[in-house]
Amino acid sequence: MARSTWKRWLPAGAVVALIAGTVTITSQAGAVDLPDKSPQDVLTLLLEQDVRAYSGAFETSADLGLPVPSAIDLGPGGPGMEDAAGAAAPEGGEDAQEVLSALELLTGDNTGRVFVGEQGARFQHTDGLAERNVVVTAHDVWFYDSEADAATHLVLPEGHEGERPEPTGTLPTPEELAASAVEALEPSTELSVGQHERVAGRDAYTLTLTPRAEETLVGGVTIAVDGETGFPLGVTVTARGQAEPALRAQYTGITFAEPDPGLFDFTAPAGATLEEEVLELPADAGTHAAPDHATGATPPGEVLGKGWGAVVVVPDVEVPEDPMLDELTERVDGGRLLSTALVSVLLTDDGRVLAGAVTPAHLLDLAGR
Repeated sequence: MARSTWKRWLPAGAVVALIAGTVTITSQAGAVDLPDKSPQDVLTLLLEQDVRAYSGAFETSADLGLPVPSAIDLGPGGPGMEDAAGAAAPEGGEDAQEVLSALELLTGDNTGRVFVGEQGARFQHTDGLAERNVVVTAHDVWFYDSEADAATHLVLPEGHEGERPEPTGTLPTPEELAASAVEALEPSTELSVGQHERVAGRDAYTLTLTPRAEETLVGGVTIAVDGETGFPLGVTVTARGQAEPALRAQYTGITFAEPDPGLFDFTAPAGATLEEEVLELPADAGTHAAPDHATGATPPGEVLGKGWGAVVVVPDVEVPEDPMLDELTERVDGGRLLSTALVSVLLTDDGRVLAGAVTPAHLLDLAGR
């Protein structure tokens, strides 16, 4: 799985990776004894890494300047309300609550664990006493939220057994962020190597990617590359014009060994709400597919531009009337705009959604063409 992560690329995934989470962690002090390498050599080490089994704990943080709404009545389960049994949520409240849950990952600090091996992959996101799990094997995919005590079990269709899909966890891991950054590389990107550091108890090179594309909001991406394996141990993303990191994800501990196979033998706890269905895969599905958590389908849409300036355009989107939308976005000519330090999202009046790590002006220009 780890190897194919570097070969799969959906620009939509880049947007998700950049906005979906991610920790101000101080690198460990101490002398780091690594042979000097050029930026291109460190990039090659990163690209050629072939780690297939590992277990690690990581932390993430995000400060995107996201306009998180306040004082919105979301109905049962929403802020400031008791969950009254049998009460009906207001129209749009359920969708809004899901949005709020996602926004929690875009602000503040989060912790997670990941286990990858021959038998499968498992992602855990811990939030206080609650935990979300994604477990992927060659036969099925499990999603479990301990707070809601709800599980979804997706079974691979007949004939696709062994073609393990690659849904990400609820938090982006350092390797996913690094893969997104590397895939956005273009000739105008400046590469540099900084002072070696020690991350998760391992010696690492510090590779920085600085985009020159005028339309991007990304100021730079710094990747801690393990000096022995080339595995990405940490990623820091800064927004253009800002000194403090907007996103950071970094391992606090990692081992490169086959995890206990029992970690991938998941069943829903007794009493949990359970939904089961056969996973629908596209015709060319395989280990490179990145199915949506709900449907198993590859995200739709076309891509305009490339590299740091890539923009995903999804047509025919029905935008619900929801107070959450008004709180999160601002009205612009031809639609509504969500703007953060690293990502812009435009919902047009004609039913399109444009999203990318680009300036709002660039999205508006593309929408008008």
